[in-house]
Parts: sequence; structure tokens; C-alpha cells
Amino acid sequence: MPTYDYECDACGHEFELFQPISEAVKRKCPKCGKLKLRRLFGTGAAVVFKGSGFYETDYRSESYKKGAEKEKKSHEKAKEKKSDKGNSEKKPSSKKSED
Repeated sequence: MPTYDYECDACGHEFELFQPISEAVKRKCPKCGKLKLRRLFGTGAAVVFKGSGFYETDYRSESYKKGAEKEKKSHEKAKEKKSDKGNSEKKPSSKKSED
């Protein structure tokens, strides 16, 4: 059975009600007794599928995560080496000496 959020437009009273899906929407506010109660839209519940038969990328194993981390580090090191080579070459000075 889901939990529904309700709000009264007359008095502003907000509350949650645990009721079956088949039950009618409540209309009478329990606080002020007026027929100004409305059910709010909730965010819903998340569904998590676990087990075999679902996408492999959803729940990676620890060995996969470790391998991916090593690969990421090696790519970063290669990138650093490329940038070091570009910085080691001397560039001509563009400053003019004042006489």
C-alpha cells in the first residue's frame, strides 16, 4: 500500500496517509472538516533491478572498478608526459631590451 501526501486548501494542513490504491481519494480535512482536501503528486519510489539479466554497466564488480581506475591513471600519466614535452621546449623571448 502506498503512502499519499494530502494538503487542505482551506487551512493549509499537510499530512501523509497510508491507504490502498483502490481506496477513493479523501476529500474532507481531518483538522478543519472542510471539503478542500487534495492529494499531492509524489516523487514515487525508485526501482532497482539486481541480479543476472540486466545491464552489466549498472552494477559493476569490484574487479572491474579497480581495472577501470588503473586504466584512468595510466591515461592521466600519458597525458602529463605529453604536456611536459610541450613545455620543455624553449620558446624565444618576445621581450625587447631597452637601451
